[in-house]
Amino acid sequence: MTKLTRKFSKLFLGATIRVATLALFLAVFGAATAHAQTQAYVTNGYDNSVTVIDTSTNTVTATIPVGSGPAGIAVTPNGARAYVANFGGTDVSVIDTASNTVITTVPLAATPLGVAVTPNGAFAYVADGDVFGGEVSVIDTSTNTVVATIPVGANPRGIAITPNGARAYVVNGVDNTVSVIDTATGTVIATVPVGNSPQDVTVSPDGAFAYVTNPFDNTLSVIDTATNTVTATPSVGSFPIDIDITPNGASGYVSIAGSNAVAVLATASNTVVTTIPVGSNPYGVAVTPDGASVYVVNNSDATVSVISTATNTVTATIPTGLVGSGPFYIAFAVRTQGPTDEDQCKNGGWQTFTNPKFKNQGECVSFVNHMKHSQ
Repeated sequence: MTKLTRKFSKLFLGATIRVATLALFLAVFGAATAHAQTQAYVTNGYDNSVTVIDTSTNTVTATIPVGSGPAGIAVTPNGARAYVANFGGTDVSVIDTASNTVITTVPLAATPLGVAVTPNGAFAYVADGDVFGGEVSVIDTSTNTVVATIPVGANPRGIAITPNGARAYVVNGVDNTVSVIDTATGTVIATVPVGNSPQDVTVSPDGAFAYVTNPFDNTLSVIDTATNTVTATPSVGSFPIDIDITPNGASGYVSIAGSNAVAVLATASNTVVTTIPVGSNPYGVAVTPDGASVYVVNNSDATVSVISTATNTVTATIPTGLVGSGPFYIAFAVRTQGPTDEDQCKNGGWQTFTNPKFKNQGECVSFVNHMKHSQ
């Protein structure tokens, strides 16, 4: 067993994350939007690669060599670039998704864990550090250089950015806190206490709440982003790792590593409404941009489960041998906010949306009506 494999295994076996310094994460406008909506990107921590899945056929279309021990991954809104945090080293691999090759590697000062891209695609925020401290490195995606570093808590892990790009929420695993960054000033404006050894975070599509997984408490911390206070702490199951929210904001899907399942959270009541069996040791979770499916990475058996959000059942499984060894996290292109009112579709307004993209005003209006009726 390699040194890197031992580092990852301690986390999977539930050893003390505080001492082991282990954590993993789980998200430029332009062309290729349709491409971005159908491609899922999976980091494979044990064989230093990223697997590309075509979600229209649930087939693997490429395997891309990256840096050492890839963990967190985020894709730009247009799907043109994927940013991979290499946990086994101190750098970020930048993938050109058109050619499925690494076009550059961005060096960092410490081990990177989580990564998120701003909704406008201009910056990638990377959580890097250890048990003694940490920071967020801000990468300018036009030059792929670090343009700022922001001190946060110890052992930063998951990171998420609000839909308007104004705030970044960073999980600090050793401090049991979440740092709130004002992206305009590059400063921490609040520190929010959460549960035991928090792992990951996502923000609701309307930006109103941030959801944090607390594996050692078997809970979520629900943060009101207006006040940056925890307003609910629902129990979700044994060892929750990752969470993603449907585009309409109605449901959250939480990987429950301790029971090989995904919990479905009704966000209106912050209660678990059902639990869906998946593969062994589920970690990364990502909802497709259209909200129809949820992709779940099962680390121990190296499979990916596909869940229908309409029925909350597994409709497909990408089997062992197609994705890489030790898969951790999965990402689609960063969601940008679609229309919320039919008036936004009128007078050519439908042409301004890129994720989702519409062929005509009618499609735009149908999207608005679907979103309203789904809530």
